Amino acid sequence: MKFDRLLANLVFFLLPFTASLNAQDTIPVNSDEHWWSGVIHLGEQMPHTGTFSFDFSHSWSPNQLQPLLVSSQGRYIYSDQPFAYTISMKEIQLNGTGEFVIRKAGNTLKEAYLAASKSHFPFSGKIPDTIMFTKPQYNTWIELTHNQNQEDVLAYARSMLDNGLPAGVLMIDDTWQEDYGVWDFHPGRFPAPRAMMDSLHAMGFKVMLWVCPFVSPDSREYRLLKIGPYDAFIKEAGGNEPKMVRWWNGVSAVLDFSNPAARKWFEERLGHLQETYGVDGFKLDAGDTEFYHNAAYFDSTLTANDHSRMFAEIGLKYPLNEYRACWQMGGQALAQRLWDKNHDWMDVQKLIPHIGLQGLMGYPYACPDMIGGGEYINFKSIKAIDQELVVRAAQVHALMPMMQFSVNPFRILDEEHLAAIKESVQLKEKFAPLVLELAVRASQTGEPVVRLMEYEFPHQGYAEIKDQFMLGPDYLMAPVVEKGAKERKVVLPKGDWEGFDGKTYQGGKTITVEVGLATVPFFKKL
Repeated sequence: MKFDRLLANLVFFLLPFTASLNAQDTIPVNSDEHWWSGVIHLGEQMPHTGTFSFDFSHSWSPNQLQPLLVSSQGRYIYSDQPFAYTISMKEIQLNGTGEFVIRKAGNTLKEAYLAASKSHFPFSGKIPDTIMFTKPQYNTWIELTHNQNQEDVLAYARSMLDNGLPAGVLMIDDTWQEDYGVWDFHPGRFPAPRAMMDSLHAMGFKVMLWVCPFVSPDSREYRLLKIGPYDAFIKEAGGNEPKMVRWWNGVSAVLDFSNPAARKWFEERLGHLQETYGVDGFKLDAGDTEFYHNAAYFDSTLTANDHSRMFAEIGLKYPLNEYRACWQMGGQALAQRLWDKNHDWMDVQKLIPHIGLQGLMGYPYACPDMIGGGEYINFKSIKAIDQELVVRAAQVHALMPMMQFSVNPFRILDEEHLAAIKESVQLKEKFAPLVLELAVRASQTGEPVVRLMEYEFPHQGYAEIKDQFMLGPDYLMAPVVEKGAKERKVVLPKGDWEGFDGKTYQGGKTITVEVGLATVPFFKKL
């Protein structure tokens, strides 16, 4: 390493200093220093305790990405361009085409994150539609899968109300449409979509539709968009034909949003759905960087990551939105879902570190996927459903910014577990005003809604705690995430805490509380 780079790194460690380094650098890791990086779907592996490598340009990721590394000792590394890195207990190796901004902004994780967000992804002052934070969300995917239809959508919504759950956001998922890119209701399955919308609105629901940037090559829309004046698809590298992308539900062409004509066409179709049927918003799925690799674009200066960002920017027009994959959209008013979770305890245990990492990367308006899991095949057999898991997942959701049902609990659960589900919804209602207040505050300051223990209580040995979190600065949440648990250990920081059970607890130690099926331990700082 050249002397000037070595000097810049030395100053980086010792002083509050910002340095811009070139394409390849090695940064030493200090003793007792913990690092988190912007790869949301691997949040359970953070803070990094072993060797970890990721390439923002080419590594697969089904969730949000942010080209940022933050340290428990107040340091951060950021680049506007995608880069590769390897982090170990001794050093961080960086490799990229752009410059790296490295900065020591203080001595804590909180100081590092707030400095990074202020400098590189300042918050917009806006949040998604408030109903997403204050009411449950209901997604039709698990119940209807590839047979979305008017009769069953209405029955699903009525089932929630008839069984005592409140109206909220209803998401009609994939296959409501005629085809991919043919963004209108399938006339056979939805004979009167406007009447359906009116009924759902009368029940108190706001309605979102699933959409994606794909167009089926068998559709008339594909033939229209392939030629001028649209020429709307990304193309095969070195060729003139639209690139066909294999994704989870077929083979499709992909809209090239660097082409203004493609973006205009897509937004016009969404506008048609709103104006004609009264649709309130959209679940904008896909947009993963992998779909844009090895292709030619209308704007040849852009990268696959840029295309993922452009798809996400479309959602800013709709306060009622949801995304799963994003690039460099920290600070923006977008609801960010975790990628599909399996119906198993390991994935329930990932919810807290994943949502915590979202907040630390500028994505605080977070949804922990679907209660009990988002893989429909897990729910084909009622005998295979773990009722306790569904309840514990619902309890985690109730303490998070957003809570989303998909499998109908009234179809799969017995009375005891249903009662616990209803209590979790009541818990959501209890904390909804606080969550909304924290979301609004996040839009102004960048502060996460869900906060890692290390964020609020630095240098106290809490960096690797992954089963409890802070909701804002005052509430410690410790939901149960282990099967069959009768007791729950909770690490309480110093000070006095008012418990969920009305008792006062002295902090600075680990306590053990008894937990029943409906028990959700939480503590308020006094």
